[in-house]
Amino acid sequence: MILRHIQTLRQHASRRVFFPPPNLATHRSGGPNLEIFKFGMYIMFPIGWMYYFGTNLEARFQVPDFWPKPEETHKIPFEREEQVDFAKRLREARLKNRRRRREMEGAVGDERGESAAEEVVMESVGDEERVAEAVPDRGFGKGAIERWARGE
Repeated sequence: MILRHIQTLRQHASRRVFFPPPNLATHRSGGPNLEIFKFGMYIMFPIGWMYYFGTNLEARFQVPDFWPKPEETHKIPFEREEQVDFAKRLREARLKNRRRRREMEGAVGDERGESAAEEVVMESVGDEERVAEAVPDRGFGKGAIERWARGE
């Protein structure tokens, strides 16, 4: 390999005008127009990429019915009556799921029966309404979540 380089240098040296073989020191670029074109590409490519993916996003990347409509979202109850109704609905849904789960497990009816336990819980719901009327509204603050969990 070294001999080949020496032979090419001798061939080039035998010419009238000596042109050394191209290397990094003697490399001539494509000229100023090529450099301007490369600079323009370096600048415009990211800008074009951002423009393509940044415009018309609603039509290009839309998934129909991805976000819920306002009537489908949860509404947080702020009033005391709304909170009591919400707690009642949660309790009824929990009892319904529990009843369904026990039916699927085949453990419907033990010694005292499922309906007796449900009646006790439903009576306690009626008691909570009376307690809610008697107890003044303490609002949110320290212990509000615990009071809510206990049904106060």
